[in-house]
Parts: sequence; C-alpha cells; structure tokens
Amino acid sequence: MPNPLSVGALSAEPGTKTRGTVPADLGTLTADIPLTLVNGAHPGPRVLITAGVHGGEFTGVDAATRLAALLEPSEVHGQVVVCPVANPPAVYQGRLGVSPLDGVNINRVFPGDPDGGPTERLAAWLFANLLDGADAYVDLHSGGIDEVLKDFVGYRLTGDPELDARTADMAAALGIEDVVLGLNADGGNSHAAAARHGIPAILVETGQLGERDPETARRLVGGLYGLLGRLGVLDREPENPTTVQAWVWAAGVTAEATGLWYPEFSAGDDVTEGQVIGHVIDPTDGQEHKVHTPATGRIFYGMRGLTVAPGAELAAIATPAPH
Repeated sequence: MPNPLSVGALSAEPGTKTRGTVPADLGTLTADIPLTLVNGAHPGPRVLITAGVHGGEFTGVDAATRLAALLEPSEVHGQVVVCPVANPPAVYQGRLGVSPLDGVNINRVFPGDPDGGPTERLAAWLFANLLDGADAYVDLHSGGIDEVLKDFVGYRLTGDPELDARTADMAAALGIEDVVLGLNADGGNSHAAAARHGIPAILVETGQLGERDPETARRLVGGLYGLLGRLGVLDREPENPTTVQAWVWAAGVTAEATGLWYPEFSAGDDVTEGQVIGHVIDPTDGQEHKVHTPATGRIFYGMRGLTVAPGAELAAIATPAPH
C-alpha cells in the first residue's frame, strides 16, 4: 500500500483524496496554496502537476482543476499532487507573468531562495514542499492575455541519457505534436530546475490570448490522462498518439524601441532570417521601426499587446531539431 501523502497540515491516507490549502510564508505575507492530494489505492510513482505559475494563463488552471475533480483514488497507482494555482498573487491580483508583489517572474527564479523576496520564497516553498519527492513533474502554461501561441511541449536536455529518455517519453504521451527542446537545463524555469535535480519534467503550453475555452481545457485533460497512463498511474493508454516533431529554440525577437506594436504574423508561421514580422511605431512622431527575424524557423508564440518597451519579447522562434 502507498504511504500517507502530506503537504504541510494537508494529508491523504492511501485510497483517499483530500482538497484544501496550505499556507506558504512569503516573508511579508502568507499565500494560501490550493492543493488536491490523490493518494492511490495501489503503489506507484508520485506525479506533481502545477498550473497558475503566471497570471492570465487560464487553460492550464482550468484543466488542472478539472483533473483534480475527476481523479479517483481507487483507480490511481501511486500519488498525484495537483496544484492548480501555484502563484496566487500573480493569478488573483495580476494578469501578467510577473508578480504584483515584487515585479518578479517566478519562472525565472526556481528553485528559489527561502531568504529572498516574496516570489523567490514562493518558488523555494513550491520546490521544497511539492517537487521534493516527485517522480515526474508537469507544469501547465498557456498563452497570456497578450500572447498568441501554438500548442507545444517543452523540456530540457540534461546529458543524462536515462533521465532524458524518460522525459521524452512523457512529452510524447500528451498528444501534442510539437516538442521544443532546451539544449541544457540552465536557468530559473520550474521544469529546468526540476531536471537539474533529476526529476523528469515537462512544460505544457496550450491555449492563447488568455482564452478560457472549455474544449481546449477538456482536450488538455485528455492528454494528461494519457500521460498518467504512460507513467503507470492509471490503467490506460494515450487516446490520441501522435508523431512528434522535435524543435530547438533558435532565437527570440525583442523590441528595440518604445511604441506601438503591429505584428504581421500568427503563431505557427514559418519565417526566414531577415523577414519583417512587424513594426513598432512611435506614437509621438510616427517614426517606424521594422522588426526582422534573426533566424529561420517557426514562430511558436508572440506578443499581441499594442504597447511595448525596449526588451519586450515579441516572438520566439524554433528550428527543427537535428536527427
């Protein structure tokens, strides 16, 4: 039989499901982190699923909440921890990628710092209380309110053949055809930090423009059921197996001037190096700044907001991974 599953004061005995919140001390305030603990009736791995790392990304939050309600402990082999809102300040008080508490993007500071600012403390709490002990990790994201996006799964290569193979198998189980690889596990992203600690971890990006489309959320829940089947947590196979196209990040396009952004592309468009993909117009004098792509590849996400400042990310381009 599985062991009891506990996070803080919240606990689920084998064969039970518990829902509630656990307080996270952020130094200047406390955040209540919503959790569903599903402790299966049969032994198996522990899987962590998070959403709501950023504000304004609704599909993942919706899908995680739906999944938490649907999972039955009698069907589960192992343990599933679902955290549908990992960053309550950003989700409930903001609508962008940074926290209103300190202006920090939590997905740039993992594994966090327990003695740092509020967002660094939250990242450290999530890592210590949720990621520690996980056998697999899934972080659900979406295109934000000003972002177009083509669905993809991302993960980082670590150089550990066994870990990378397990992660690749997870990525292929969701039924999403595009998988974008990071060539190393550097940086403060949640899945990168998890990979550095030996946990197979994937980033899932579905939905765009802050939409709350029920069908997109249901489709993602179906993909998560397939992934849990592949991990041995559920007795099922992925419903929509697909041939995966692997990509690697090639370039990011950033604004060089303050002004109004007029894009000339859609997510999923193929572009060539030097191609004009939009213009930034200075509203003061009407001066136009053309924006060119620095690489050939496919645009997987891009900015749709009107106002931009220097350094704002306008588009992200990936190129097919070498065989």
